[in-house]
Amino acid sequence: MLSSLPKLSLTAVIDILAVAFLIYQLLLIVRGTRAGHILVGILTVFAVYAISIWAGLEALRSVLSYIVPYTAIAVIILFQSEIRRTLARIGRKRWFGRGFRRPESIDEILLALNRLSTDRVGALIVLERDIGLRTFVESGVRLDSEVSADLLLSIFRSGSALHDGAVIVQKGRIAAAACFLPLTTAPALPANLGTRHRAAIGITEESDCLSLVASEETGDISIATFGEIERGLSIKEVDERINAHFGVSKTLTPRVPQSRGDAVVDGGVAGGQKVGRP
Repeated sequence: MLSSLPKLSLTAVIDILAVAFLIYQLLLIVRGTRAGHILVGILTVFAVYAISIWAGLEALRSVLSYIVPYTAIAVIILFQSEIRRTLARIGRKRWFGRGFRRPESIDEILLALNRLSTDRVGALIVLERDIGLRTFVESGVRLDSEVSADLLLSIFRSGSALHDGAVIVQKGRIAAAACFLPLTTAPALPANLGTRHRAAIGITEESDCLSLVASEETGDISIATFGEIERGLSIKEVDERINAHFGVSKTLTPRVPQSRGDAVVDGGVAGGQKVGRP
């Protein structure tokens, strides 16, 4: 019996490893999401169909035979968001190790973020990287202005017409404010995360951007990337995360620990807590 088995060649090993990798990536996509339960349901239907054929249950097999052929179409419809997200992640990988320049506007953003955190003013700032955010820019109010701490403080000031929603920064400029972002539906997130934090995570699930959040309840600064969020970061830690996200090999000394008018920005909440999918 062993002699009838095909010889294990190098091509066969590569083929097996490739299939195993695809299955592993599929499990990563659906893990911790509602899609996981849908996938279990589809596999259950296939299992029942196989059992009906093996046991000779003609009535059950006949009914399921009308359902199984359309499973592929159902998978595309049910998993459209996961498929879109996966293709976007494949397209944004740095296959040739290309780096990114640290945006010159980061110092101004950090300056404003620290003041917003100190005053406990809620804010959400999104920094675009490779994947364009034009769809979300069009949902808000176009500004196309230079990034400055004073402008960001004015936008998120309580009572401002633009304080609700997110500010999107493209190519070192504020593209728009009061933008609507998709909310994450990940079930593993803490229940105390508000709409602003869930929007910060949701946009990073759709693209490779980076989201900065200032909490109006606690004053904590959070940063979201690739569907995960780190909470309770200091300004220095935020600067390090931004440099790492944009591929800056050497951390540049920011101008953040300086005084600007009546806003003295220094320090921040130390120690980050990472929250994301299990």
